[in-house]
Amino acid sequence: MQFVIIILIFLGIGIGVIAFFLVKSFIAPHRVASLENLYKQGKYAHAIKTAKLIIAKEPRNSEAHYFLGLVYLAEGKHELALMELKTVNQLGEFTKLCPEVKFRRTIAELYRRFHLPEEALKEYLLLIKQEPAVADHYFNAGEMFEERGKTDKALGYYRKTVELQPGHGEALFRLGLLLYRLKKPLEAKEYLEKALRYQPENAKIYYYLGKILKDNHDYVAALVAFEKAQRDNELKIKALIERGACYMSTNNFDKAIPELERASKLSDNDAATEVLYGRYFLAACYEKIRDIDKAIENWEKIYMKKPAFRDVAEKLSQYQDLRTDDRMKDYLTANMEDYYAICKSVTIKMGLGIRDISDIPNGCQIIAVEGDSKWRATKKMPKLLWFLRVPELIPETTVRALHEQMKQLSVTRGVIVSSSNFSRKALDFSESRSINLIGKDRLQEILKTADDSPS
Repeated sequence: MQFVIIILIFLGIGIGVIAFFLVKSFIAPHRVASLENLYKQGKYAHAIKTAKLIIAKEPRNSEAHYFLGLVYLAEGKHELALMELKTVNQLGEFTKLCPEVKFRRTIAELYRRFHLPEEALKEYLLLIKQEPAVADHYFNAGEMFEERGKTDKALGYYRKTVELQPGHGEALFRLGLLLYRLKKPLEAKEYLEKALRYQPENAKIYYYLGKILKDNHDYVAALVAFEKAQRDNELKIKALIERGACYMSTNNFDKAIPELERASKLSDNDAATEVLYGRYFLAACYEKIRDIDKAIENWEKIYMKKPAFRDVAEKLSQYQDLRTDDRMKDYLTANMEDYYAICKSVTIKMGLGIRDISDIPNGCQIIAVEGDSKWRATKKMPKLLWFLRVPELIPETTVRALHEQMKQLSVTRGVIVSSSNFSRKALDFSESRSINLIGKDRLQEILKTADDSPS
Protein backbone atom coordinates (compact mmCIF):
# COMPACT_ATOMS: atom_id res chain seq x y z
CA MET A 1 0.00 0.00 0.00
CA GLN A 2 2.77 2.40 0.92
CA PHE A 3 4.54 1.55 -2.33
CA VAL A 4 1.42 2.42 -4.32
CA ILE A 5 1.15 5.78 -2.54
CA ILE A 6 4.75 6.63 -3.43
CA ILE A 7 4.11 5.75 -7.07
CA LEU A 8 0.97 7.93 -7.10
CA ILE A 9 2.94 10.87 -5.62
CA PHE A 10 5.61 10.64 -8.32
CA LEU A 11 2.93 10.34 -10.98
CA GLY A 12 1.28 13.44 -9.59
CA ILE A 13 4.53 15.41 -9.63
CA GLY A 14 5.25 14.31 -13.21
CA ILE A 15 1.78 15.26 -14.35
CA GLY A 16 2.18 18.65 -12.67
CA VAL A 17 5.52 19.30 -14.33
CA ILE A 18 4.14 18.27 -17.69
CA ALA A 19 1.09 20.45 -17.15
CA PHE A 20 3.32 23.41 -16.20
CA PHE A 21 5.36 23.15 -19.36
CA LEU A 22 2.25 22.58 -21.46
CA VAL A 23 0.64 25.71 -20.02
CA LYS A 24 3.90 27.67 -20.43
CA SER A 25 4.30 26.51 -24.02
CA PHE A 26 0.76 27.63 -24.72
CA ILE A 27 0.84 30.92 -22.82
CA ALA A 28 4.28 32.15 -24.03
CA PRO A 29 3.48 32.13 -27.76
CA HIS A 30 0.09 33.58 -26.98
CA ARG A 31 1.70 36.47 -25.09
CA VAL A 32 4.20 37.15 -27.94
CA ALA A 33 1.31 37.03 -30.41
CA SER A 34 -0.54 39.60 -28.32
CA LEU A 35 2.67 41.66 -28.27
CA GLU A 36 2.72 41.57 -32.07
CA ASN A 37 -0.88 42.80 -32.17
CA LEU A 38 -0.12 45.65 -29.77
CA TYR A 39 2.80 46.70 -31.99
CA LYS A 40 0.68 46.60 -35.16
CA GLN A 41 -2.09 48.58 -33.44
CA GLY A 42 0.37 51.26 -32.40
CA LYS A 43 -0.20 50.68 -28.68
CA TYR A 44 3.47 51.14 -27.95
CA ALA A 45 3.36 51.83 -24.21
CA HIS A 46 1.34 48.63 -23.60
CA ALA A 47 3.60 46.71 -25.99
CA ILE A 48 6.74 47.82 -24.14
CA LYS A 49 5.26 46.80 -20.80
CA THR A 50 4.23 43.39 -22.16
CA ALA A 51 7.59 42.79 -23.81
CA LYS A 52 9.48 43.61 -20.62
CA LEU A 53 7.27 41.21 -18.59
CA ILE A 54 8.01 38.41 -21.04
CA ILE A 55 11.74 39.16 -21.05
CA ALA A 56 11.81 39.27 -17.23
CA LYS A 57 10.54 35.67 -17.17
CA GLU A 58 12.32 34.56 -20.36
CA PRO A 59 15.48 36.61 -20.96
CA ARG A 60 16.35 34.55 -24.05
CA ASN A 61 13.00 35.09 -25.78
CA SER A 62 14.22 36.45 -29.12
CA GLU A 63 10.71 37.28 -30.30
CA ALA A 64 10.05 39.55 -27.32
CA HIS A 65 13.41 41.30 -27.80
CA TYR A 66 12.64 41.68 -31.52
CA PHE A 67 9.23 43.30 -31.02
CA LEU A 68 10.58 45.49 -28.24
CA GLY A 69 13.23 46.70 -30.71
CA LEU A 70 10.56 47.38 -33.34
CA VAL A 71 8.48 49.36 -30.86
CA TYR A 72 11.49 51.47 -29.86
CA LEU A 73 12.21 52.03 -33.53
CA ALA A 74 8.62 53.16 -34.14
CA GLU A 75 8.98 55.63 -31.26
CA GLY A 76 12.22 57.03 -32.68
CA LYS A 77 14.33 55.54 -29.89
CA HIS A 78 16.94 54.20 -32.27
CA GLU A 79 19.68 53.51 -29.75
CA LEU A 80 17.36 51.40 -27.55
CA ALA A 81 16.08 49.64 -30.67
CA LEU A 82 19.62 48.73 -31.72
CA MET A 83 20.39 47.33 -28.25
CA GLU A 84 17.39 44.99 -28.44
CA LEU A 85 18.13 43.88 -31.98
CA LYS A 86 21.76 43.21 -31.07
CA THR A 87 20.45 40.88 -28.38
CA VAL A 88 18.37 39.06 -31.00
CA ASN A 89 21.51 38.72 -33.14
CA GLN A 90 23.42 37.24 -30.21
CA LEU A 91 20.62 34.75 -29.48
CA GLY A 92 20.49 33.77 -33.16
CA GLU A 93 17.02 32.22 -32.88
CA PHE A 94 14.67 33.14 -35.71
CA THR A 95 11.01 32.14 -35.97
CA LYS A 96 7.89 32.99 -37.87
CA LEU A 97 7.32 35.94 -35.54
CA CYS A 98 11.00 36.93 -35.73
CA PRO A 99 11.91 36.34 -39.41
CA GLU A 100 15.60 36.46 -40.16
CA VAL A 101 15.45 38.41 -43.44
CA LYS A 102 13.25 41.19 -42.07
CA PHE A 103 15.35 41.33 -38.92
CA ARG A 104 18.63 41.67 -40.82
CA ARG A 105 17.27 44.42 -43.06
CA THR A 106 16.16 46.36 -39.98
CA ILE A 107 19.38 46.02 -38.00
CA ALA A 108 21.49 46.82 -41.07
CA GLU A 109 19.70 50.14 -41.46
CA LEU A 110 20.27 50.88 -37.78
CA TYR A 111 23.96 50.12 -38.12
CA ARG A 112 24.10 52.59 -41.00
CA ARG A 113 22.29 55.21 -38.97
CA PHE A 114 24.94 54.92 -36.27
CA HIS A 115 27.77 54.95 -38.85
CA LEU A 116 28.81 51.35 -38.32
CA PRO A 117 29.52 50.30 -41.94
CA GLU A 118 31.42 47.12 -41.04
CA GLU A 119 28.48 45.73 -39.06
CA ALA A 120 25.99 46.85 -41.73
CA LEU A 121 28.05 45.18 -44.46
CA LYS A 122 28.06 41.87 -42.57
CA GLU A 123 24.26 41.97 -42.45
CA TYR A 124 23.95 42.69 -46.18
CA LEU A 125 26.32 39.84 -47.03
CA LEU A 126 24.20 37.50 -44.89
CA LEU A 127 21.09 38.78 -46.67
CA ILE A 128 22.71 37.98 -50.03
CA LYS A 129 23.12 34.38 -48.84
CA GLN A 130 19.50 34.30 -47.70
CA GLU A 131 18.10 35.96 -50.85
CA PRO A 132 20.70 35.77 -53.64
CA ALA A 133 18.26 37.00 -56.28
CA VAL A 134 17.38 40.29 -54.54
CA ALA A 135 19.18 43.18 -56.26
CA ASP A 136 18.90 45.63 -53.36
CA HIS A 137 21.07 43.46 -51.10
CA TYR A 138 23.94 43.73 -53.61
CA PHE A 139 23.35 47.46 -54.00
CA ASN A 140 23.48 48.05 -50.24
CA ALA A 141 26.65 45.98 -49.96
CA GLY A 142 28.12 48.03 -52.80
CA GLU A 143 27.37 51.24 -50.91
CA MET A 144 29.13 49.90 -47.84
CA PHE A 145 32.21 48.94 -49.85
CA GLU A 146 32.17 52.39 -51.48
CA GLU A 147 32.04 54.09 -48.07
CA ARG A 148 35.09 52.07 -47.03
CA GLY A 149 36.96 53.20 -50.15
CA LYS A 150 36.95 49.73 -51.75
CA THR A 151 36.00 50.93 -55.22
CA ASP A 152 36.65 47.68 -57.09
CA LYS A 153 34.42 45.73 -54.69
CA ALA A 154 31.72 48.41 -54.92
CA LEU A 155 31.78 48.30 -58.72
CA GLY A 156 31.37 44.54 -58.66
CA TYR A 157 28.32 44.65 -56.40
CA TYR A 158 26.74 47.51 -58.36
CA ARG A 159 27.24 45.57 -61.59
CA LYS A 160 25.58 42.53 -60.01
CA THR A 161 22.69 44.79 -58.96
CA VAL A 162 21.97 45.94 -62.52
CA GLU A 163 22.48 42.40 -63.79
CA LEU A 164 19.63 41.27 -61.53
CA GLN A 165 17.61 44.47 -62.02
CA PRO A 166 18.58 46.36 -65.20
CA GLY A 167 16.30 49.24 -64.24
CA HIS A 168 17.93 49.92 -60.88
CA GLY A 169 18.46 53.65 -61.45
CA GLU A 170 20.47 54.33 -58.30
CA ALA A 171 22.92 51.50 -59.03
CA LEU A 172 23.35 52.77 -62.59
CA PHE A 173 24.04 56.26 -61.23
CA ARG A 174 26.57 54.94 -58.70
CA LEU A 175 28.34 52.99 -61.42
CA GLY A 176 28.51 56.09 -63.60
CA LEU A 177 29.79 58.23 -60.74
CA LEU A 178 32.50 55.76 -59.71
CA LEU A 179 33.66 55.31 -63.30
CA TYR A 180 33.79 59.09 -63.73
CA ARG A 181 36.00 59.36 -60.64
CA LEU A 182 38.17 56.57 -62.03
CA LYS A 183 38.64 58.72 -65.16
CA LYS A 184 36.69 56.37 -67.43
CA PRO A 185 34.38 58.96 -69.02
CA LEU A 186 33.01 56.85 -71.86
CA GLU A 187 31.81 54.06 -69.56
CA ALA A 188 30.62 56.59 -67.02
CA LYS A 189 28.56 58.47 -69.61
CA GLU A 190 26.91 55.24 -70.74
CA TYR A 191 25.76 54.33 -67.23
CA LEU A 192 24.69 57.87 -66.38
CA GLU A 193 22.54 58.08 -69.50
CA LYS A 194 20.94 54.76 -68.58
CA ALA A 195 20.33 55.99 -65.04
CA LEU A 196 18.57 59.05 -66.44
CA ARG A 197 15.91 56.84 -68.04
CA TYR A 198 14.84 55.60 -64.62
CA GLN A 199 15.61 58.74 -62.59
CA PRO A 200 14.82 61.67 -64.88
CA GLU A 201 14.50 64.03 -61.89
CA ASN A 202 17.90 63.16 -60.41
CA ALA A 203 19.81 66.45 -60.75
CA LYS A 204 23.10 64.79 -59.75
CA ILE A 205 23.02 62.72 -62.95
CA TYR A 206 22.75 65.88 -65.04
CA TYR A 207 25.60 67.47 -63.09
CA TYR A 208 28.07 64.65 -63.74
CA LEU A 209 26.92 64.24 -67.33
CA GLY A 210 27.62 67.95 -67.69
CA LYS A 211 31.13 67.47 -66.28
CA ILE A 212 31.86 64.72 -68.80
CA LEU A 213 30.43 66.77 -71.69
CA LYS A 214 32.45 69.81 -70.63
CA ASP A 215 35.66 67.77 -70.39
CA ASN A 216 34.88 66.53 -73.91
CA HIS A 217 34.48 70.16 -75.09
CA ASP A 218 30.80 69.65 -75.91
CA TYR A 219 29.92 72.94 -74.25
CA VAL A 220 26.43 73.39 -75.70
CA ALA A 221 25.21 70.05 -74.32
CA ALA A 222 27.09 70.64 -71.06
CA LEU A 223 25.33 73.98 -70.55
CA VAL A 224 21.95 72.27 -70.88
CA ALA A 225 22.94 69.55 -68.41
CA PHE A 226 24.20 72.07 -65.83
CA GLU A 227 21.01 74.08 -66.22
CA LYS A 228 18.98 71.01 -65.22
CA ALA A 229 21.41 70.21 -62.40
CA GLN A 230 20.37 73.46 -60.71
CA ARG A 231 17.13 71.76 -59.59
CA ASP A 232 19.15 70.41 -56.67
CA ASN A 233 19.76 73.27 -54.23
CA GLU A 234 22.96 71.61 -53.02
CA LEU A 235 24.31 71.61 -56.58
CA LYS A 236 23.00 75.02 -57.68
CA ILE A 237 26.17 76.99 -56.94
CA LYS A 238 28.45 74.34 -58.44
CA ALA A 239 26.27 74.08 -61.55
CA LEU A 240 26.34 77.87 -62.04
CA ILE A 241 30.13 77.87 -61.73
CA GLU A 242 30.39 75.05 -64.26
CA ARG A 243 28.16 76.99 -66.67
CA GLY A 244 30.43 80.00 -66.20
CA ALA A 245 33.44 77.81 -66.92
CA CYS A 246 31.80 76.54 -70.14
CA TYR A 247 31.26 80.09 -71.36
CA MET A 248 34.85 80.97 -70.38
CA SER A 249 36.14 78.05 -72.46
CA THR A 250 34.44 79.56 -75.52
CA ASN A 251 35.68 83.07 -74.63
CA ASN A 252 32.09 84.18 -74.07
CA PHE A 253 32.94 86.25 -71.01
CA ASP A 254 29.81 88.41 -71.18
CA LYS A 255 27.71 85.30 -70.54
CA ALA A 256 30.15 83.74 -68.08
CA ILE A 257 30.13 86.73 -65.73
CA PRO A 258 26.37 86.69 -64.84
CA GLU A 259 26.52 82.95 -64.06
CA LEU A 260 29.54 83.38 -61.81
CA GLU A 261 28.10 86.48 -60.15
CA ARG A 262 24.93 84.54 -59.30
CA ALA A 263 26.99 81.72 -57.81
CA SER A 264 28.91 84.14 -55.58
CA LYS A 265 25.74 85.84 -54.34
CA LEU A 266 23.89 82.60 -53.57
CA SER A 267 26.40 81.29 -51.04
CA ASP A 268 26.33 82.25 -47.37
CA ASN A 269 29.86 80.90 -46.90
CA ASP A 270 32.52 82.91 -48.74
CA ALA A 271 35.21 80.48 -47.59
CA ALA A 272 33.59 77.45 -49.29
CA THR A 273 35.87 75.90 -51.92
CA GLU A 274 33.32 76.20 -54.72
CA VAL A 275 32.76 79.88 -53.91
CA LEU A 276 36.50 80.57 -53.97
CA TYR A 277 36.73 78.94 -57.40
CA GLY A 278 33.68 80.85 -58.58
CA ARG A 279 35.25 84.16 -57.57
CA TYR A 280 38.58 83.11 -59.09
CA PHE A 281 36.92 82.40 -62.44
CA LEU A 282 34.95 85.63 -62.15
CA ALA A 283 38.17 87.60 -61.59
CA ALA A 284 39.68 85.87 -64.63
CA CYS A 285 36.70 86.96 -66.75
CA TYR A 286 37.01 90.57 -65.61
CA GLU A 287 40.73 90.42 -66.30
CA LYS A 288 40.06 89.20 -69.83
CA ILE A 289 37.63 92.02 -70.58
CA ARG A 290 40.05 94.55 -69.04
CA ASP A 291 37.87 95.42 -66.04
CA ILE A 292 40.86 95.15 -63.74
CA ASP A 293 39.24 96.96 -60.81
CA LYS A 294 36.54 94.27 -60.52
CA ALA A 295 39.13 91.54 -61.01
CA ILE A 296 41.16 92.95 -58.13
CA GLU A 297 38.01 93.25 -56.00
CA ASN A 298 37.35 89.50 -56.39
CA TRP A 299 40.97 88.52 -55.83
CA GLU A 300 40.95 90.54 -52.61
CA LYS A 301 37.81 88.75 -51.39
CA ILE A 302 39.50 85.42 -52.04
CA TYR A 303 42.70 86.58 -50.35
CA MET A 304 40.78 87.56 -47.21
CA LYS A 305 39.42 84.02 -46.85
CA LYS A 306 42.36 81.99 -48.15
CA PRO A 307 45.60 83.89 -48.88
CA ALA A 308 47.31 80.83 -50.40
CA PHE A 309 44.53 80.10 -52.90
CA ARG A 310 46.12 79.40 -56.28
CA ASP A 311 47.99 82.46 -57.62
CA VAL A 312 45.77 85.13 -56.03
CA ALA A 313 48.59 86.70 -54.00
CA GLU A 314 50.71 86.86 -57.14
CA LYS A 315 47.86 88.48 -59.08
CA LEU A 316 47.36 91.14 -56.43
CA SER A 317 51.07 91.85 -56.37
CA GLN A 318 51.20 91.98 -60.15
CA TYR A 319 48.43 94.58 -60.37
CA GLN A 320 49.53 96.60 -57.35
CA ASP A 321 51.08 99.20 -59.65
CA LEU A 322 47.65 100.00 -61.10
CA ARG A 323 46.73 101.79 -57.89
CA THR A 324 49.53 104.32 -58.38
CA ASP A 325 50.27 104.12 -62.11
CA ASP A 326 47.33 105.43 -64.17
CA ARG A 327 49.21 105.09 -67.46
CA MET A 328 49.81 101.36 -66.98
CA LYS A 329 46.19 101.00 -65.90
CA ASP A 330 45.09 102.71 -69.12
CA TYR A 331 47.35 100.41 -71.14
CA LEU A 332 45.71 97.36 -69.57
CA THR A 333 42.09 98.52 -69.50
CA ALA A 334 41.61 100.87 -72.48
CA ASN A 335 39.18 100.02 -75.28
CA MET A 336 40.79 99.15 -78.62
CA GLU A 337 40.62 102.67 -80.05
CA ASP A 338 42.37 104.17 -77.04
CA TYR A 339 44.73 101.20 -76.83
CA TYR A 340 45.81 101.82 -80.43
CA ALA A 341 46.55 105.43 -79.50
CA ILE A 342 48.72 104.35 -76.56
CA CYS A 343 50.63 101.80 -78.66
CA LYS A 344 51.19 104.38 -81.41
CA SER A 345 52.51 106.84 -78.85
CA VAL A 346 54.96 104.27 -77.46
CA THR A 347 56.09 103.40 -80.98
CA ILE A 348 56.79 107.06 -81.76
CA LYS A 349 58.62 107.42 -78.45
CA MET A 350 60.87 104.57 -79.62
CA GLY A 351 61.84 106.70 -82.64
CA LEU A 352 59.80 104.74 -85.18
CA GLY A 353 57.35 105.77 -87.86
CA ILE A 354 54.10 103.82 -88.09
CA ARG A 355 53.17 102.16 -91.40
CA ASP A 356 50.38 99.77 -90.38
CA ILE A 357 48.45 98.72 -87.27
CA SER A 358 46.17 95.71 -86.76
CA ASP A 359 44.66 93.43 -84.10
CA ILE A 360 46.32 90.33 -82.69
CA PRO A 361 45.10 88.19 -79.75
CA ASN A 362 45.54 90.17 -76.49
CA GLY A 363 47.05 93.17 -78.21
CA CYS A 364 47.97 94.78 -81.50
CA GLN A 365 50.58 94.56 -84.25
CA ILE A 366 52.43 97.55 -85.68
CA ILE A 367 54.70 97.58 -88.70
CA ALA A 368 57.05 100.55 -88.31
CA VAL A 369 60.20 101.96 -89.83
CA GLU A 370 63.07 103.84 -88.30
CA GLY A 371 62.69 107.62 -88.23
CA ASP A 372 64.41 110.14 -90.45
CA SER A 373 68.15 109.68 -90.80
CA LYS A 374 70.78 112.35 -91.57
CA TRP A 375 71.99 109.97 -94.30
CA ARG A 376 69.14 110.27 -96.78
CA ALA A 377 70.48 107.41 -98.86
CA THR A 378 70.26 105.07 -95.88
CA LYS A 379 67.51 102.51 -96.36
CA LYS A 380 64.91 102.59 -93.60
CA MET A 381 64.71 99.20 -91.92
CA PRO A 382 61.19 97.97 -91.07
CA LYS A 383 60.37 96.55 -87.68
CA LEU A 384 57.53 94.31 -86.54
CA LEU A 385 56.14 95.26 -83.12
CA TRP A 386 53.74 93.22 -81.04
CA PHE A 387 52.09 95.00 -78.13
CA LEU A 388 50.61 92.55 -75.61
CA ARG A 389 48.54 93.05 -72.46
CA VAL A 390 48.44 89.74 -70.68
CA PRO A 391 48.99 88.90 -66.99
CA GLU A 392 51.10 85.77 -67.41
CA LEU A 393 54.75 85.42 -68.41
CA ILE A 394 55.29 85.54 -72.16
CA PRO A 395 56.45 82.05 -73.23
CA GLU A 396 59.01 81.09 -75.83
CA THR A 397 56.21 80.03 -78.21
CA THR A 398 55.03 83.64 -78.50
CA VAL A 399 58.52 84.86 -79.39
CA ARG A 400 58.84 82.06 -81.95
CA ALA A 401 55.48 83.08 -83.44
CA LEU A 402 56.75 86.67 -83.85
CA HIS A 403 59.89 85.34 -85.52
CA GLU A 404 57.80 83.33 -88.01
CA GLN A 405 55.69 86.41 -88.76
CA MET A 406 58.86 88.39 -89.37
CA LYS A 407 59.94 85.82 -91.97
CA GLN A 408 56.58 85.97 -93.74
CA LEU A 409 56.68 89.78 -93.88
CA SER A 410 60.40 89.85 -94.76
CA VAL A 411 61.10 91.93 -91.68
CA THR A 412 64.50 91.49 -90.08
CA ARG A 413 63.85 93.09 -86.71
CA GLY A 414 61.13 92.51 -84.17
CA VAL A 415 59.96 93.88 -80.81
CA ILE A 416 57.55 92.53 -78.23
CA VAL A 417 56.21 95.05 -75.72
CA SER A 418 54.37 93.42 -72.82
CA SER A 419 52.61 94.45 -69.61
CA SER A 420 54.11 91.32 -68.06
CA ASN A 421 57.57 89.80 -68.22
CA PHE A 422 59.17 87.00 -70.24
CA SER A 423 60.06 83.42 -69.44
CA ARG A 424 63.69 82.37 -69.30
CA LYS A 425 63.30 80.35 -72.53
CA ALA A 426 61.73 83.33 -74.28
CA LEU A 427 64.70 85.52 -73.30
CA ASP A 428 67.19 82.87 -74.44
CA PHE A 429 65.45 82.51 -77.81
CA SER A 430 65.51 86.27 -78.47
CA GLU A 431 69.21 86.68 -77.64
CA SER A 432 70.38 84.93 -80.80
CA ARG A 433 67.88 86.75 -83.04
CA SER A 434 67.10 90.34 -83.91
CA ILE A 435 64.23 90.50 -81.43
CA ASN A 436 64.01 93.01 -78.62
CA LEU A 437 61.84 92.15 -75.57
CA ILE A 438 60.40 95.01 -73.55
CA GLY A 439 58.81 93.90 -70.28
CA LYS A 440 56.64 95.50 -67.64
CA ASP A 441 59.23 97.72 -65.93
CA ARG A 442 60.63 99.17 -69.17
CA LEU A 443 57.10 99.70 -70.51
CA GLN A 444 56.19 101.68 -67.41
CA GLU A 445 59.18 103.95 -67.96
CA ILE A 446 58.24 104.55 -71.60
CA LEU A 447 54.60 105.22 -70.74
CA LYS A 448 55.60 107.90 -68.23
CA THR A 449 57.14 109.99 -71.00
CA ALA A 450 55.00 108.94 -73.96
CA ASP A 451 52.36 111.21 -75.47
CA ASP A 452 49.10 109.27 -75.37
CA SER A 453 47.69 110.99 -78.41
CA PRO A 454 48.36 109.52 -81.85
CA SER A 455 50.54 111.49 -84.22
